Amino acid sequence: MKTIRKRISLIAVLIAAVIILLSGVFIMNKTNHDTGADGVYNGHGGTFKNTLAPIDTPDPSILYRNGYYYMTFTHNGTDIMIMKSRTLDFNQAERKVVWYPPIDTKYSANLWAPELQYIEGKYYIYFAADDGKNENHRMYALESETDDPMGSYAFKGQVTDSTGKWAIDGVVLEHEDLLYFVWSGWDGDLNIKQNTYIAPMSNPYTISGPRVLLSEPDLDWEKAGGPPFINEGQAILKKDGRLFIAYSGAGSWTPFYSIGLLALAPGADPLNASKWKKAEQPLMKMDGEAEVYGPGHNTFVRSPDGTEDWIVYHATSGDADGWNNRKARAQRIEWQADGMPVFGAPLSLDTAIEVPSGSGIFPVRHGISAGEDLLSFSGIPSTITAKAPFLVHYTNDTEQELRLQAGAGDAALSEIILPPTKPNEAGYVYAELMLAEGQNQIDLHGGQAIKSIIAVELPRFEAEYAQLSLDSELVESPLRSNSRSVRILEGGKDAVRFGNVRVPAKGTYTLRLKISNPTDSEQQVQFTVNGGGVHKLAVPAGERDQFAEVEVNVKLSAAANTVIIGNATGQLEIDYLDILSQLH
Repeated sequence: MKTIRKRISLIAVLIAAVIILLSGVFIMNKTNHDTGADGVYNGHGGTFKNTLAPIDTPDPSILYRNGYYYMTFTHNGTDIMIMKSRTLDFNQAERKVVWYPPIDTKYSANLWAPELQYIEGKYYIYFAADDGKNENHRMYALESETDDPMGSYAFKGQVTDSTGKWAIDGVVLEHEDLLYFVWSGWDGDLNIKQNTYIAPMSNPYTISGPRVLLSEPDLDWEKAGGPPFINEGQAILKKDGRLFIAYSGAGSWTPFYSIGLLALAPGADPLNASKWKKAEQPLMKMDGEAEVYGPGHNTFVRSPDGTEDWIVYHATSGDADGWNNRKARAQRIEWQADGMPVFGAPLSLDTAIEVPSGSGIFPVRHGISAGEDLLSFSGIPSTITAKAPFLVHYTNDTEQELRLQAGAGDAALSEIILPPTKPNEAGYVYAELMLAEGQNQIDLHGGQAIKSIIAVELPRFEAEYAQLSLDSELVESPLRSNSRSVRILEGGKDAVRFGNVRVPAKGTYTLRLKISNPTDSEQQVQFTVNGGGVHKLAVPAGERDQFAEVEVNVKLSAAANTVIIGNATGQLEIDYLDILSQLH
């Protein structure tokens, strides 16, 4: 900003300041992209918590493509539903049933475990179904008729090998430009055990060779709850040229349901069963202390920036839940030096998990352009009508300020000024937008300013996704952002801990806390960043469900920051924390 001030008159500065104040826009110092702890600013970060959706989502399958996560799952066994979300959090996701089976066919009933995949330029959904009798379960394929996973699908028929035996949980493996089908099936016609099979394919819906037995449930943990004994829920995992098949063993109706692993020897033929090695113990199993039971039938997906691998699986919260209350959960995969994956123990519902790397950033390539003067980003959910923080990433080497108009729906547009930057240098400008309840589309207008945009994001941190201590508790209400808030009790040193809070560059930032004080007197709460100085915030008295916006200026580093709120003088309620601006 110092360089800019040298180039313009004092009068121009005052005019610009007035415009900024009137529009609610905040400008921060220009910074390079290489400002984060790992060399790159990769979004505001934050945390989330399991479960991923409020409804039962057994047998989840997740695909990330073109800026969206898509999840399908066993939806009551009657149809195929897909959910669409900008982040791995599907709690406010768009939902749509994309296919209903016709009545009175071999595939009209008991639709299980749909698998969504993108293969050879098209979306495919593989699912198991029968005519009402389990012994007639077979695999079937749908092919997309549009380039939208939420669009229409054509029925392509049964996916079967020459035996035509019972089959479920099919998934296509793409390996070295060849296609293979991997599924769970019976050896004969009786429900004794389910094996893992593989067969070559000539196209995404046609098996072209005999099936090969890769694994059968012969380990003690795979037999728990049986008979029948189980290998099912196969999922493909790849890393650095290595190929793995995860699968679920033990009865899916029991808390012993767990995730095992098959590893292919490097460079080997996937159809050579002797080249697959089975892990003796499951890589994920129930954890009674964390209250996670029956973790299984998983899928794999990468982080938005492609640097991390995540496992998504279903589990229940009770050891007697059986097939009820199965909801999708997620956690990051770690990798050992020998190239083997580590899934780790399943995380409790109380654990704040750092979001996948690159989450929350909406790059230009994932927007919708309508000419030179309009760029739109859809799929932005809000459970309430309220203003939200808005951060623009841009580069402007024109040596002049550019002006951008931004808004969502019928709300008034905010004017955002993009100061000049050096060549190949990124700038960041904070503003605020009004979002409506439901799914929003953010529209950006501005000609040359549109061309300067790199990405946008909404740097908000929901309190219910923070790490909570015993001095705080969740509050359910449709009046809160994301339908929940956190009540903090009197006292409590670390009542709410916001972790993985990131900014483009170190400096002093204005943060806004939306907080309620339903008492008849002012209360105080302490606000601490990275274990440093303590800020005491005064929260005015108010009515129940009446939230005040309290601002505080704090120093943040370019690495992940931790914000702790606690030591309240009375009972308070926190909805969210926003990053509003960087001060100069």
